[in-house]
This record gives sequence, structure tokens and C-alpha cells, in this order.
Amino acid sequence: MLTLRQLSLQRGGKPLFDHVSLTVHPGWKVGVVGPNGCGKSSLFALLRDELHPDTGDLDLPARWTIAHVAQETPALPTPALEYVLDGDAELRRIEQDIQVAEAAHNGTRQAELHARFDAIGGYSARARAGKLMAGLGFAAEQLERPVVEFSGGWRVRLNLARALMCRSDLLLLDEPTNHLDLDAVLWLEQWLRAYPGTLLLISHDRDVLDNVADHIVHIDQQRVTLYPGNYADFEEQRAARLALQQAAYEKQQREIAHLESFITRFRAKATKARQAQSRVKALERMERIAAAHVDSPFQFQFAPPERLPNPLLTVENVAAGYDGRPVVERVHLVIGSGARIGLLGHNGAGKSTLIKLLAGILSPLAGRM
Repeated sequence: MLTLRQLSLQRGGKPLFDHVSLTVHPGWKVGVVGPNGCGKSSLFALLRDELHPDTGDLDLPARWTIAHVAQETPALPTPALEYVLDGDAELRRIEQDIQVAEAAHNGTRQAELHARFDAIGGYSARARAGKLMAGLGFAAEQLERPVVEFSGGWRVRLNLARALMCRSDLLLLDEPTNHLDLDAVLWLEQWLRAYPGTLLLISHDRDVLDNVADHIVHIDQQRVTLYPGNYADFEEQRAARLALQQAAYEKQQREIAHLESFITRFRAKATKARQAQSRVKALERMERIAAAHVDSPFQFQFAPPERLPNPLLTVENVAAGYDGRPVVERVHLVIGSGARIGLLGHNGAGKSTLIKLLAGILSPLAGRM
């Protein structure tokens, strides 16, 4: 069980948590949400023992293994599959110990190690790593490719696969769907739902939170609030909670105004002075209710366009790419004025290239627009 008790934390003089308490039970899948800068990543740093609270306590079971996605990927000559396998530290340790036992001709020790290796699924580990990588969009021929040859986005996927490879009790994921295409996101959602450990997931993707989380932790104004259910449930419960808080605040403000009015009117009158003084004390004892804090709505408007033709754009047998090499070919499109079009495809399929073509940033290598 993960427990925060009256925990406070400041970073750079900015208070993030003020005497917060939280309990997360084993097996829960918790979405962590809140405005930028509220302390979501700092919470993860606390759990990884990279930060320490100013006051209060954070308790984790001593035997828990914690997995998280590394922020950096060294430019290694290591094959991608081997890099992912390194995520299972016990697997790698046993492999090394087996080599030592074999070199020492220690049959008893070899038998013990092979039994443990079998118990942790060591003989199927390579297949498991390959399945993780395939789910995240790696092609079979990429498994033996050196890590150094992958681009930044693909290295992020390698780090994610490595974290999933770890047989963890607690998995910390911070925006894991960045750099993933739709197929990989859907695969990851399915994997996370089946994950047997405790999950803490920072995400701005409400669909992922709805499909994976069974609890939501909301961090705001130095407070941490736990809600049961997924993100849609959280929104409904929070709205009801804010409405109750605002109603209580307004009721209290009316009561305060009434008391202050009585005090102002009768404080100087001898016959009412005692009653006025009792109301002064009532005001002093009153625990003030804060007004409900609601995020400012984000609004924007597109400037009204000039009169547009219909169709707006026609693309006939167009190819586009870079340095004379096409990334997309045989593109046929007719786009009407006012259309709303979703553009899907795996990473590297040419989505950005097509957008640059339609925006006039790239010129067609062939065809007509």
C-alpha cells in the first residue's frame, strides 16, 4: 500500500503539497491529473526517492519494485531487443550468475539459478520483450538494430518498452502516449488494463484515463484529492463537489454579512452590546469556507475566412517528400470547405509530410494540386 501522511513539499520556494494525505491500495490504476506545475512530476520524484518531503511521511512496501520510463536514452550500440530485456534486472542478474556458476562448475548453484530463471519466465523473456516491442510499433527487423540508430521518438518507445519489461509492483508513467500512434496507444491501454501491479499514470489524454484508470488523483492548490472511477466519473464528482462547496460558501457569506450588520448596528447600544459581542466571538470562531475554485475556461476563435471556393482543395495523383524521394505517393483528395478531417497513420507514414504539402510548405514531386 502506498501512503502519504500530512506530507508537505516545496520546490524552488514554491509550495506544491501542503499537509496532504493519500492512500493507494495494491492493484489500483490511478490517473494523476492537475494543471501544469501543480506537482504531478514531483509526486513521481518522491515515489522514486529522488525528492524528500519537507514534512510528513511517504510509505511504500520495502519489497516493491518500481518501474518508470527513463527520460534519456544513451547512444548505445546495444541491439534494441537486448536494451528492452535490460528492464528486467533480476533476469539479467540471474543470467550473469548462471555464467559464473557454469565457469565454477558448481552444479548445485546452477540448478538453483535455473529453477529461479524458469520461475520468473526467463526462458520466454525474449518472446515477451519482442511482443512488447511489436505492440509499441517496432517491426521485426528493428529488434536487432542498435539503439544509437533510432530517432528520439523511437528511443522514447524503447524506454517505455523497457519499463513495461520490468516485473514491477508499482509502475509510474508520465505521458506515455506521447510519440505513439493510435494503434500503439490502443495496445498500451489493453496492456495497462491487464497489468497486475499498482499503476500511477500522468496523462492529458482523457480517453486513456477513461479506458485505464479506476481512480483519479487530482492535484490543485497544494491539495491532493482522490476520486473513485475513471476521468468521466471524476469530472462528474468534482462538479458536484464544487457546486456544494460554492453553495456552502455563499450561505456562509450571507451569514457573515448578517452578523456583521448586527454588530455594526448594535455594538454601541448598551442594551445590545452583549449580543453584539457574542456575534463578534461567533465570527472569530467561524471556520471560513473558501469559494469553489474553477479553472478559467480556455477560449479561442479563428478569424473569419475570406470567401472560399468549394471544393477548397483538389489533389490529383500527387507525390511529396524530401530531396527528391517521395514519402507519400498517389495522393488523391477533394477537400470541401468546412470539412473536419482526422488524419491517421503509423509513425513515419507521411502524415506531417502531407500536412506540409497541403499548407504549401512542400511542393509536389509529381501530380497536380
